[in-house]
Amino acid sequence: TIPELMAAATLILHFISFLSHHYLVVTTLFLSLIPMLIHSSTLDSDIEVLRTVKHSVDSTSISSDSFLDTWDFRVDPCQSTGRHFLGVLCSFPLDNSPSRIIAIDLDDVGYDGFLTPSIGNLTELTTLNLSKNKFRRTIPESISNLTKLTKLSLSDNCLAGTIPTEITLLKNLEYLDISGNTLSGSIPINISRLRNLSYLHMARNALTGTIPDLTGLWQLETLDLSFNQLYGNLPYFPLRLTTLSLNDNILTGHISPVNMLSNLSRLDLSHNLFSGIIGKEILSFPRLVYLNVSNNQFNAIEAANFSMEERQLQFLDAENNNLHGLLPVNLTTIQNLTAINLARNEFAGPIPREFGNKIEQSWRILYLDNNFLSGDLPPEFITHSKRISGSLANNCLKSCPVHIKLCRGGQRPASECIR
Repeated sequence: TIPELMAAATLILHFISFLSHHYLVVTTLFLSLIPMLIHSSTLDSDIEVLRTVKHSVDSTSISSDSFLDTWDFRVDPCQSTGRHFLGVLCSFPLDNSPSRIIAIDLDDVGYDGFLTPSIGNLTELTTLNLSKNKFRRTIPESISNLTKLTKLSLSDNCLAGTIPTEITLLKNLEYLDISGNTLSGSIPINISRLRNLSYLHMARNALTGTIPDLTGLWQLETLDLSFNQLYGNLPYFPLRLTTLSLNDNILTGHISPVNMLSNLSRLDLSHNLFSGIIGKEILSFPRLVYLNVSNNQFNAIEAANFSMEERQLQFLDAENNNLHGLLPVNLTTIQNLTAINLARNEFAGPIPREFGNKIEQSWRILYLDNNFLSGDLPPEFITHSKRISGSLANNCLKSCPVHIKLCRGGQRPASECIR
């Protein structure tokens, strides 16, 4: 037992004290062996997993001031002081049973290695964060054993292969971030099993296929699938979403499934192949601050009159679509709007006088270049030109003085303005 070992240690130290000329050397040696004589308070199999995790990382990528460098296995992980096993959190059962590892939260210093399959033996783990390093190979299927995980972050590594379907067995998961890797294949079709998920980030991979049904993710607030190779029409989404980023994919069709997401504060659908109408429902979302629908094939944008209702929208980017007709004058009734980009479309007709009033008041960024706008500029575009950045170039405007920054680049030749 521990008391017996400590009593024996005391007797040995008394004996060694008589060996005065060897006292310091022998005592130091003996004290270094005491942790090996005392049974570890951490479950042995958990210690072995930690050892494997460290051995799975190239030692040359473990810098002297990094968390992994403090993993000294001469010390018990759950009995160590703050100087050892940084990034590791333990449980401390009241019944004196062995402590378990419940969190691994590594620093982002460029560890170069792989995620060992033995990680699945840490069955009490609730947090696993290895983000912003250089972990390679695949996500092991054994991750399905970590049924108590609430947070899994493997973002910004070099992970390859497909997303293991076993990940859908982690029913307690609230936060899942595997963005910034080279993962391929499709999104697991049963991802909606993760009913507690509130944050799902799979951006910047090489995922293909269609977006599966996600309506079962009742708690989901943030969804980022941007910068992949996803295609097809939009499914319906969980109604609690506040952030939806689907930009830089190959998605097609209408965006009507988005029209019901009235809790959105940020919506990015840019750089896809969407078509049809940008409906008035989207601009009516009461909490929407950021809307980017640029670089698609939309042909119309609807804006209701919000003069009697406050809206939070500050940024609107609809550049490079097929929008045509007159400029939507009701945009001027969105009180908080400050940045508008309607460039590279097919708008025609005069610039509304109301646009000039907004330049005098609150608009600070306005891009209307590469359209077919005609007529005279509202006078505020000249008198308040220093207050706003943007461009009116490549239109059919009669009077756009080149000394005004907005007019730099000139207008279209007359032959292009006959429409």
